Amino acid sequence: MEVKKSTLYVALISIAIVVGGIIVFSDNSDATGNVVSGGTQEVVIGMKNWEYSPNVIKVKAGVPVEISLDDSVYGCFRDLIIPKLGVKKYLASPSDSVSVTFEKGEYVFACSMYMGQGKIIAE
Repeated sequence: MEVKKSTLYVALISIAIVVGGIIVFSDNSDATGNVVSGGTQEVVIGMKNWEYSPNVIKVKAGVPVEISLDDSVYGCFRDLIIPKLGVKKYLASPSDSVSVTFEKGEYVFACSMYMGQGKIIAE
């Protein structure tokens, strides 16, 4: 069976349109949900099964990061600390946040009782 050139061209153009649409309409999120908006990285952390989610977050070093907790987070998990930077902030609601700029490296974050922990990797 021979495929006409016009059919092949239509198929290739359709594929190019679909791939182009995916690229154009995708957001700037990486696998951990970071979004670069106006020069600030926004990170929203939730809670699942008594753990922060995501519990490994990748950010760009040297770019400010705005960290907030969604409404699934409760109890001591709302008291967010980043010991290496001396950050300790109680984020009472999802509209509360803490701003941090990370140098290249790895940073542990936790609740005030260390029941929940995670890691921020600044690359």
